[in-house]
Amino acid sequence: MDSLDFSHQEIERATRYHRPRYLSSAADLASSTAVLAVLQWAWAGPWRLVDGLGWAGAAAAYTGLVSAGLLIVQLPVSFWRGHLRERRYGFSTQGAAGWAWDRAKGEAIGLVVLAGFWVGLVGLARALPSGWPAVAAAIVALLVFVVSFLSPVVLEPIFNRFRPLEDRRLADALLALAGRAGVPVREVLVADASRRTTKLNAYVSGIGRTRRVVLYDTLLDAADEGQLQLVVAHELGHRRERHVAKFTAAAMLGAAVWIVALWAVLGSRVASPRDLPIVLLVSTALRIAALPLGAAVSRRYERAADRFSLELTRDLPAYERAHLTLARSNLGDLEPPRLVYWLVFSHPTTPERLAFGRAWAAAA
Repeated sequence: MDSLDFSHQEIERATRYHRPRYLSSAADLASSTAVLAVLQWAWAGPWRLVDGLGWAGAAAAYTGLVSAGLLIVQLPVSFWRGHLRERRYGFSTQGAAGWAWDRAKGEAIGLVVLAGFWVGLVGLARALPSGWPAVAAAIVALLVFVVSFLSPVVLEPIFNRFRPLEDRRLADALLALAGRAGVPVREVLVADASRRTTKLNAYVSGIGRTRRVVLYDTLLDAADEGQLQLVVAHELGHRRERHVAKFTAAAMLGAAVWIVALWAVLGSRVASPRDLPIVLLVSTALRIAALPLGAAVSRRYERAADRFSLELTRDLPAYERAHLTLARSNLGDLEPPRLVYWLVFSHPTTPERLAFGRAWAAAA
């Protein structure tokens, strides 16, 4: 690490912020696993409360009970990590009620999705005892694609309000940047992230006619135009290199493989509404097994988008300013533990990104 980029105090503060968060994530995983194990194998589990509702009613109702059990166990750590600690470090701008409302919306969406999935899967397994894996794999793969298309216009507005960028000169400059990148977008929007956080971000979302550049209002306030162009160029790079499409295709394939794995491990047990906990346990194990590969691919894509942003803007100083601003404002982990980096780091560290940019400039 270049000592000219970050002070010892900045490195230590980032470490103090992130290490307990990693531990809390591990605690969440352990507690969730324990709850699911108890629900699956305890002699007097809550299944009896929904038994007798018919297979569809029991599957839907049991999904609610399982989700409630997970929520109750996870809530204290989630509140500490997502609200109290964010307030302590100056990131959260909302009160406890606002945090709880956002969490409730997320839980409600998750419950509807999980209940629909479980009722559908149980129904397929009962109707097609030998053919359900093929049908379910095709359906969940299609659903992944549909969600990726609808998310910008259906899910994102549930959590944020969006408005067109009022600075038409800047909006036109960013649209022109998108044109030069070969990634035409429909509009440039500003998300009201400041009512929830002080952290900075931007992204390009949507497919086809729904594609748009979204800037956090916090980023708009904190960054100069060169930084904004650089950050947007990075996000456009993901689109130009088809990273979103590749991730969507990988997610579709992964969803299909997940169904096949459930069939291989559980077989006909998928037809039993009461076996939702073990389905979630197997799913968790598969997700953990896929973490290193997913993180490595994501880091590779981030490096490609960094290169694209430099080639498009030809502005190394803006590249450096942007990544320094993001790291300091968002308190990125500058020296993560190697195991954490290997398992879950979807982005290179800021020192790695700065070194990459300088090496690119030296070779240009």
